[in-house]
Amino acid sequence: MKEIRIHGRGGQGSVTAAELLAIAAFEDGLYSQAFPSFGVERRGAPVMAFVRLSDQKIRLRSQVYDPDYVIVQDATLIEAVDVAGGLKADGMIIVNTEHKPRDLHLETEATVRTIDATRIALDIIGKPIMNTVMLGAFAGASREITVDSIKHAVCDRFPGAIGEKNADAVQSAYDRMVGS
Repeated sequence: MKEIRIHGRGGQGSVTAAELLAIAAFEDGLYSQAFPSFGVERRGAPVMAFVRLSDQKIRLRSQVYDPDYVIVQDATLIEAVDVAGGLKADGMIIVNTEHKPRDLHLETEATVRTIDATRIALDIIGKPIMNTVMLGAFAGASREITVDSIKHAVCDRFPGAIGEKNADAVQSAYDRMVGS
């Protein structure tokens, strides 16, 4: 079983990203769970969402404490929240930032990958909504989920031109992570 923790701020679509990732995993033939964790509900407040993926039924229902992967949608959270907390030493953290991994000074033995998902979202979608872009980055960096299943889940959730733009952004992020 692989466990993923997604950090974001209220309004950035962390919960939607978790749901889309779980749907994509199901399309890839895996069992999956997605669930949020909220504190004080307000736009901009730190939020977390969790995903579990497995080739066997998932009976565990607790919060994810020791993730294999961490996705950080807003790099400013690094100063406010222990985003690397519990991350397995052989795990990976993917951060939305224009900075290089070494510049983040994250205290972890895990692999740190970065991508400017906000820039990709602005260039392709036309808005700084990067949750789907981060899913493409996750697919490319981890190879746990296929990019096609993520694009399909995105297009199902957001039909029409919005879904197509998001799918293009997913593909762009995937390509950048695979190519780097």
